[in-house]
Amino acid sequence: MPIPEDVTGDEIDKDVRQELQSLPKTLAEDVARNLVMVARLIDEDPEGAYGYSRVALRLASRVAAVREAAGFAAYASQKYSEALAEFRAARRMTGNVDLWPLMADCERGLGRPEKALDMAGAPEVHKLDKAGQVEMRLVAAGARRDLGQLEAAIVTLQSPELASGSVQPWTARLRYAYADALLAVGREPEAREWFAKAVEADRDGSTDASDRLAELDGVEFTDALDESGEDGGNGENSEDGEDGEDGENEAKGESGDAATSGADTSDKD
Repeated sequence: MPIPEDVTGDEIDKDVRQELQSLPKTLAEDVARNLVMVARLIDEDPEGAYGYSRVALRLASRVAAVREAAGFAAYASQKYSEALAEFRAARRMTGNVDLWPLMADCERGLGRPEKALDMAGAPEVHKLDKAGQVEMRLVAAGARRDLGQLEAAIVTLQSPELASGSVQPWTARLRYAYADALLAVGREPEAREWFAKAVEADRDGSTDASDRLAELDGVEFTDALDESGEDGGNGENSEDGEDGEDGENEAKGESGDAATSGADTSDKD
């Protein structure tokens, strides 16, 4: 697959670069450039990222960072069976438990929420850092909803991290997932409160909490282009004629994403 000339491979994380030192120099550079493309495309073009990850995998399948990148790209492309296989391979190579929540979310994606819940109760969860434990909680709540256990999903999300007033990288997604779970059982006033709290914490727009909040408040967005046409239509197209509706970003809500973000992984409800 073509790689832009400005991609040198030096952009990759230093830890990944160190892993690639086990390869011949030219091969390491080729793998690094493909991994850079995976990172560049994974949010906007998951299928493109997946393609570059497969190239890297063919070149260096015995490098844990390559297996992990391939897992993230497959996960982003909703190829959950492949993602799970790659995450398992990376974990065997490193012994690291960081991928445990993503592996559990892959089980959800494969229609096995019971397995995801089993993983949520496994000893590996206690070895996760705080972010990983929150991610695991999101996955478990999603699995409960997959099984139709809506009240149990709410209880699963109730935690010190949810109650905390401090804003952490996971805060917006946790509050969003809780609001969505409340709404699913008809507790609309509480859901509105938590969507508002999610908006407060969502500094980088990782969820569509603001749209969900507006929807609950009965706010309707009007298409600016349609409005201009109704006003008599002088036939001119405004250069600033951007669609007045921001459009809903479909947040993963309950996990996932993670990956990358991280996960963000991954409300498939």
